[in-house]
Amino acid sequence: MTDLVIRNGTVVREDGVDRMDVAVTGGRISAIGRGLSGARTIDADGLIVLPGGVDNHCHIEQPVSKNGASADTFATATASAAVGGTTSIVCFARQAEGETLARTVEAYREKASRSVVDHAFHVMIIDPRPEVLADELPAVVADGARSIKIFTAYDGQMLPDPQILDVLAVAKRTGAMVAVHAENHAAIKFRLAELLAAGRTDAFAHAESRPGIVEAEAVRRMITLSETAGHPVHLFHVTCDLAAEEIRRARARGVRVYSETCTHYLALTEDVLKGPMAEVAGFVCSPPMRPEADRRAVWRHLIEGTLDMVSSDHSSFRMDDPMGKLKTGPDTPFDKVANGMPGLATRLPVLFDMAVSAGRIGLERFARLTATNPAKLYGLYPRKGAVAVGADADLALWDPTKTVTLRGADLVSRAGYTPYEGRTVTGWPVLVLSRGDVVARDGRPEGAEGRGEYLPRGAYAWPELH
Repeated sequence: MTDLVIRNGTVVREDGVDRMDVAVTGGRISAIGRGLSGARTIDADGLIVLPGGVDNHCHIEQPVSKNGASADTFATATASAAVGGTTSIVCFARQAEGETLARTVEAYREKASRSVVDHAFHVMIIDPRPEVLADELPAVVADGARSIKIFTAYDGQMLPDPQILDVLAVAKRTGAMVAVHAENHAAIKFRLAELLAAGRTDAFAHAESRPGIVEAEAVRRMITLSETAGHPVHLFHVTCDLAAEEIRRARARGVRVYSETCTHYLALTEDVLKGPMAEVAGFVCSPPMRPEADRRAVWRHLIEGTLDMVSSDHSSFRMDDPMGKLKTGPDTPFDKVANGMPGLATRLPVLFDMAVSAGRIGLERFARLTATNPAKLYGLYPRKGAVAVGADADLALWDPTKTVTLRGADLVSRAGYTPYEGRTVTGWPVLVLSRGDVVARDGRPEGAEGRGEYLPRGAYAWPELH
């Protein structure tokens, strides 16, 4: 017997958009058609039925060194995700120096046992000792953590080019995707020293310390290393025209490289960093927001297909916590402000407003950018990322006419603020289901803490995204 039928919604599938019914049995989509019946019915007349969002870039309960401590738990972060229409996340299991990767993943699985939605992990490699690459990394990849995060910047995290090539070689042998935070470490350190020597401690100096050119150089270098190793990479949070052009040119010559941007780079510019630190510290993230010309260029690259997906890069810190944004007070210098912003709840509504409601892209493209493409790239498809028979019943029912004014206090995250405070969006996920269970309704979380499942990933082919 069919458990549930979502009736008369505008259903967004990979092969089209049509007014249909969606049947759910045992937590999975069992039929899509017209005139379906089941034990329970949800009337979706006037609503859009989209696949639940897949956010492939989330920092949750992650130690972030002396500059801050994450505000959200897995319980609060994933409840926040559900409120915003996201039903699956891929977050980071950060290796501590000297810790085995098996213990790293085990520790994060323990933390994530409180999750409301389903989750997978990228293994964040910061200490690629020979034994880690020879034994530990292949073992955790085989066990289902089939993606690796590396950095080209940050003291204590960045890998030099020879180690990056070593990681790529292991990833190629084991079938793991490599995701990269690409900025030029030496250039940032040089600019940082110049600014601090000149007495610049304001928030806008953060943007000046890591301009678009340092991102573009690292993107170009990672593409070169990827070609050398013969293994694709996924370039995280592309923010500017220079970096996106490197990706476009590489693809034009046949290089397989994947890319993403984040909602905040489409919505905000570096001007948000102008003001007293106590007022603008919440906007400090890396890479920083860019000038308006870059914001427009990132939109163009997203529409033209250079950029494959839109993530949140959720990394939440409180403003009033000793380990939060302003840990040394209202005049905390920019280089001591914890980097990151909350975004799990707002990734989709802000993007829907700017993209679909504003007429920039259609519903099918929105679904690919926010659910299907990340699910395919990280081995979660076809179970996740699409409204299709056999897939999990991860569904977000959107009211395209509903307007909501965003307030940090309403978005569940323990950060207590949103970078979109006071912004009104048109389009809202009024009902969100994960494996057929209602996990959010009208902006309020309803999912039980701990119901989220871990998603180990087997071997899969690198997808062609469009």
